[in-house]
Amino acid sequence: MPELPEVETIARGLANAVTGKTIDAVAISMAKIAVAAPGVDFAAALAGETIGAVGRRGKYVVIALGSGRRLAVHLRMTGRLIVHGAEYPEPYPYTHIVLRFTDGTRLSFADVRQFGRMRLLEAGDPWDADGGLEPLSEGFTSEAFVSMLDGRRTPIKAFLLDQSRIAGVGNIYACEALWEAGIRPSRPSHKISRPARRRLHGAVRSVLQRAIDARGTSVDDYVDAEGLKGGFQNQLAVYGRLGEPCPRCGKPIVRTVIGQRGTWWCRSCQK
Repeated sequence: MPELPEVETIARGLANAVTGKTIDAVAISMAKIAVAAPGVDFAAALAGETIGAVGRRGKYVVIALGSGRRLAVHLRMTGRLIVHGAEYPEPYPYTHIVLRFTDGTRLSFADVRQFGRMRLLEAGDPWDADGGLEPLSEGFTSEAFVSMLDGRRTPIKAFLLDQSRIAGVGNIYACEALWEAGIRPSRPSHKISRPARRRLHGAVRSVLQRAIDARGTSVDDYVDAEGLKGGFQNQLAVYGRLGEPCPRCGKPIVRTVIGQRGTWWCRSCQK
């Protein structure tokens, strides 16, 4: 599933490619992918709308429209948002929604597993009110993170994945940040010392920013808005590296399951 760095990369690519364009028509081949309020015709409502801006909230790409409405796109496991020029008439494989612009270009939402959704939000819809802090925002301070863990018995790996607390961190970057901070993924959150909490806060921000700089991690299906793969998979320390030597101590990386998610870590380095 695309996580914060991948979604940020896609959003930036879309912002450059479609901001200011006007939607001429919308084609939908799988109705469940396109979600709107009761009584609202998704395709008809979008026709004539202008793309005002493209951003990100957690793991969602958020497309602001001229009317004040927004499109919130969750890619889930295999979703892709791809921009095509008018010179490419063939549809992108597994495309379920196409936004056709007046200049002949298109934005395709493709998803082989059909778990992703493109949701049309009315102006002022508080759809993300329950979302957690953005880990790269000014509000996600070291002291805020230290306090968040007080009294929490949840394993720290599961805590990092809780989108109601921290928005956008997923399995890849939770594993990498915990390795960087030297913390055992199964350790109860409240038992982590304050110095270790501060190390983890810094590691989360550092890993996410480095992954954005590398345009995301392509270990499965992720590609950006141009259909290009990311590069952070070449920098992964533990994720997906079962049995390989730890970059810090040389001991083999192990894999366990925490909260039904595969977890890669080093028994020697992460206490």
